[in-house]
Amino acid sequence: MTAPRGLLVAAPRSGSGKTTVTLGLQRALARRGHAVRGVKNGPDYIDPAFHAAATGAPSVNLDTFAMADATMAAIAARALDGAEIVIAEGSMGLFDGVRGETGRTGASADLAALFGWPVVLVLDVSGHAQSAAAVALGCARLDPRITIAGVVLNQVASPRHRRLVEDGLARIGMPVLGALARDAGLVLPERHLGLVQAHETADLEARLDALAETVAASVDLDAVLAAAAPTRGLADAEDRAALPPPGQRIALGRDAAFSFVYPHHLAAWRAAGAEIVPFSPLADEPPPADCDVCWLPGGYPELHAGRLAAATRFQAGVRAFARTKPVHGECGGYMTLGRALTDADGVAHPMLGLLPVETSFAKRRFNLGYRVATLLRDGPLGRAGTRLVGHEFHYASIVARDEAREAAFADMVDAEGTDLGAAGHRVGAVSGTFFHAIARR
Repeated sequence: MTAPRGLLVAAPRSGSGKTTVTLGLQRALARRGHAVRGVKNGPDYIDPAFHAAATGAPSVNLDTFAMADATMAAIAARALDGAEIVIAEGSMGLFDGVRGETGRTGASADLAALFGWPVVLVLDVSGHAQSAAAVALGCARLDPRITIAGVVLNQVASPRHRRLVEDGLARIGMPVLGALARDAGLVLPERHLGLVQAHETADLEARLDALAETVAASVDLDAVLAAAAPTRGLADAEDRAALPPPGQRIALGRDAAFSFVYPHHLAAWRAAGAEIVPFSPLADEPPPADCDVCWLPGGYPELHAGRLAAATRFQAGVRAFARTKPVHGECGGYMTLGRALTDADGVAHPMLGLLPVETSFAKRRFNLGYRVATLLRDGPLGRAGTRLVGHEFHYASIVARDEAREAAFADMVDAEGTDLGAAGHRVGAVSGTFFHAIARR
């Protein structure tokens, strides 16, 4: 394949406007007729869906901590085939990741260095002016592996404010690719857990078009295109899946309660010849009986606990399926496979009762971070001893569980190797965990 040119949009810290600029660039360039693809650094279910809406093509996650270089190359080669320009989006601050060897920290800088993408740095200049140049200079000099192509200023208060900021940046020779004024209308809405999904955003197409028009009027798109560099490493791609398909026909829970599935898994499973058969638990649909495995992904079951508790066909279908075939639940799916789920109002709803765990969203405990899991028994994610890299992101807490090791799913450590003990559950053919698998290690 011809390697597309690419850029990575990043910032010194979270909340600077990376997503706004990324989506605006993606949509604006797509409207110009360019074949645009999105990429998201690190674990994130939300942003790739917005990228897909902005570009009209699927987006993927790439993660230098969780994935081997050959795995990332394979995912990128599949996702970027036919692309002309890649607008990738960083996570957190440009250099924020876990402690580890250079290039394997999960930081956005690692991804930019690996694929040779210059960085467009989004600077939130609210609260300072010429001092913004010191921040940009630090980002440009901290890591010699990457190149800062230029900056896009965000939250500019006035023409005078912009002139002052540009004066400082001129002193360090940093190109200014554009500037966005303060405008609350450019902010995408937030809701439950601070996460709003693309399909839940009212008037999404109109919002994306408005972003594109603002960015096209405020950013030099020709300069952005000129700054992009050819994507490196795609020739190193191997025909491999980050996570092999768990079955030939996969019954996949798919609706507003269960929506968190990484695009690279679905693409790789289909490429391997697997068939994905979606069904809706909220519509009281059972998993198709002719499938080989049932997969209940993460999502927001706590928002729909009453409907799930009343979905008798869904519940009976999963229980019947589990008598002879594997069922696996990730995060929200794990909660649904348990005995009970307490919602934010403190109301306990009976769930499937296939795993010995009870969870509560009323008793919140924030869990976030990379995890490395070692499977304790054979199952749809691999044989006993298989190591998987993934992450947790949830507020729900476990209020009752079977602590017996023989009922556990995996041994878990964090990114620095700290032992977190046994996690999740496995009973018969049913397994579940709060852990979202990204790739095998």
